[in-house]
Amino acid sequence: MGYYDDHVSSKNQHKRPSWIMPTVVGLILGAVLIVLALPALIQSNILPYDITTPDESNDQVQADEDENQNDNDAASETQDVNVDVTTQVTKVVADVQETVVGVINIRRGSSNFFESQSAQQGTGSGVIYKKSDGKAYVVTNHHVIQGADELEVELIDGTRIEAQLLGSDPYMDLAVLEMSSEKVGKAIKLGSSDDLKVGEPALAIGNPLGLKFAGSVTKGIISGKERAIPQDLNGDGRVDWNAEVVQTDAAINPGNSGGALINIKGQLIGINSMKIAKSAVEGIGFSIPIDIAKPIIQDIEEDGEVTRPYMGVEAYSLADVPRAEWERTLKLPEEVTQGVFLRRVEPASPADAAGLKKYDVITQLDGKPVKDIVDLRKHLYQEKEVGDQMEVTLYREGEKQTLTMELSSSSY
Repeated sequence: MGYYDDHVSSKNQHKRPSWIMPTVVGLILGAVLIVLALPALIQSNILPYDITTPDESNDQVQADEDENQNDNDAASETQDVNVDVTTQVTKVVADVQETVVGVINIRRGSSNFFESQSAQQGTGSGVIYKKSDGKAYVVTNHHVIQGADELEVELIDGTRIEAQLLGSDPYMDLAVLEMSSEKVGKAIKLGSSDDLKVGEPALAIGNPLGLKFAGSVTKGIISGKERAIPQDLNGDGRVDWNAEVVQTDAAINPGNSGGALINIKGQLIGINSMKIAKSAVEGIGFSIPIDIAKPIIQDIEEDGEVTRPYMGVEAYSLADVPRAEWERTLKLPEEVTQGVFLRRVEPASPADAAGLKKYDVITQLDGKPVKDIVDLRKHLYQEKEVGDQMEVTLYREGEKQTLTMELSSSSY
């Protein structure tokens, strides 16, 4: 039994399994069918896959990158087109631009039998600083309205309004005009020039080159404070006054005179007045500080003139007198090298009442040194009031004296 069983077992072990061949044949047929059917399956979207060669794969990656870059470029272009350019500066300009006007100086020309001929003589700028009781008030420069027979104000929309001159001050280079407020929209807000800081932003608005570029805006900074600029008011070649101004690098050109210098809050901080016009100089313009201008504007608006303390003398800086006359005529001691020389004393004036005489040389006022005529006027106009007592130190025939005078008033 045992051997039989062993023999049967040995015989079955060498026989091949019956399932191998059908399996192999089935796999081969299946592969062939898949290869043949795959294109049709892909086209019918039953298999949502792309089959690419390595080269095709690289091309596809590059195409995707190009498409993404194009999308980014398109987005960038869209952002540039739709960018919001509204800033604090644009808001301020939009708010105050209508308050800056053109000022037209008209002088009468030749006349015929029936009528006189008028011609536009010059233009400048001005600022509407007040509206009240159907009137609008404009501040500008004295040199803008000087010599005018008629004055007109041009609004930013081109509307022209006849204006009347209330008064002006040549020393401060300021003038005030009055006109109907019927077509005037608003007045500018007044700021403070005493609080200005060097380096803070400033905007100049005016009408450069006549009214051709009305409402022009330039931007800069406050470059300096309390600048003293010599001025010859009567054209005799001598300095009559030192204007105290604010310096800015915001462009100020001919026609900007009388326009507005404003801060970033849209407040008026100065009246643009002048610039240094030299080929070697760039960006040095000057503006009358609003805190200095305010009392002058108020005086003109209320009284039509500016009232200042008055001495009653014709005076010149000692430096204008030939040096040979210092000792020969004035008999000044060697240590006196600066002062104010009196050429004439008006009869019945405060100076006459105090005892001042022709050829006196003033060296101090109220104990403060007086170097020239500018120092005298600055002390008189900025530190004294009508009716004040003023101590005058002078040299007469080489002798030092001190007198006291009571100041009266004079209108300008």
